[in-house]
Amino acid sequence: MSGLASAANIPELRRRVIFTLLMLFVYRMGVQIPTPGINGEALAAFFQQNASTLFGMFNMFSGGALENFSIFALGIMPYISASIIIQLLTVVIPQLEALKKEGEAGQRKITQYTRYGTVGLSIIQGFFIASGLEGMAGPGGTAIVMVPGIEFKLMTVLTLTSGTAFIMWLGEQMTERGIGNGISLIIYAGIIARMPAAVVNSIQLIKSGEIPMIFVPIMLLMMFAVIAIIVFFETAQRRIPIQYAKRVVGRKVYGGQSSHLPLKLNISGVIPPIFASSIMMFPATIGSFIQIDWVQQASAALSPGTLYYYILYLGMIVFFCFFYTAVTFNPDDVAENLKKNGGFVPGIRPGKKTSEFIDKVLTRITVVGAIYLSAVCVMPTLLISKFNIPFYFGGTALLIVVGVAIDTISKIESHLVMRNYEGFMKAGKIKGRN
Repeated sequence: MSGLASAANIPELRRRVIFTLLMLFVYRMGVQIPTPGINGEALAAFFQQNASTLFGMFNMFSGGALENFSIFALGIMPYISASIIIQLLTVVIPQLEALKKEGEAGQRKITQYTRYGTVGLSIIQGFFIASGLEGMAGPGGTAIVMVPGIEFKLMTVLTLTSGTAFIMWLGEQMTERGIGNGISLIIYAGIIARMPAAVVNSIQLIKSGEIPMIFVPIMLLMMFAVIAIIVFFETAQRRIPIQYAKRVVGRKVYGGQSSHLPLKLNISGVIPPIFASSIMMFPATIGSFIQIDWVQQASAALSPGTLYYYILYLGMIVFFCFFYTAVTFNPDDVAENLKKNGGFVPGIRPGKKTSEFIDKVLTRITVVGAIYLSAVCVMPTLLISKFNIPFYFGGTALLIVVGVAIDTISKIESHLVMRNYEGFMKAGKIKGRN
């Protein structure tokens, strides 16, 4: 409680926390505003029948907005998909790579391209969803769309695209003026908001016998074990020892200290599963609303619980672990900075040899991090598909919730440390989030 009191006593930190909470409140209010022209009861009944399919996972990431078909029904996923596309294009297009190297001005331009891509993807997804809903019905044949037609499509596309653009703005504002990464916090808030309903749903499934009572303690034990594994790996580090050479300036001697270079075991954090889920949702969502046989078969093959789904999901998690680590951490730059400041790894020659050594260590820990993320995201999902447990207790949801919570606490911790407070956590600082 003393840490909380210290945080409340810092005006800047207090403003940031309050601003973040207000933005999340605005987001959750928008989730409750329905899109015009939809029969809410028929749509809710449809989602109850398809809660364990891809719709259930999409609904989880949108915080229940898809189930309500609110103005935020597309959620933040179009923005994440656009970010992935721009980052991939940065590697292959020299002009984008040059912009990335221009610093803050280039980054603003890349952000602008990401926004344009978000709007474009939102228009495409909104059109396919609107077209698909016109041909869908709830139990008893009740039409989900009250008045089908071009007017409904245009209104739905405009509403959903505007909603996604507003969520994107909220996320950017939280990142700039709040605490932590705004996009991750939006996904975090959506999952947390849906967890009480998931608990109630699980209790009903247990009472009805759909989930055998013998699996309840196993499910709880698995959930706590997954949380413990996530906390361990998210805070684990590989520390490379660094020695600084002594420098004599006049009568004073500088340097000579020993330090270390901390490398997180999972540098990419929760980004790979979020990116992988976003990519899995985009084509499958479009395919689910197109009434063509081969499209329906492809969509069914990529639904949660199928072999193709797990293979593709695992492959993308591993890919984004390495890709995101390569984008955010450059061993050459680190080695060059160490050389300029008189630092070196004991037993390793400064410069290129140091860069190669760091890259070798980074590759090894990224392999371990990819295995950890794959196991945490897929193993609980296998049990979910077998025993009809809600997605909110799956590894991906727990990973996002725990990972974002650790990251947010660390951001608050850094504000406190800068002002010589003991920290947010009385027992000690959060490791691995330097």
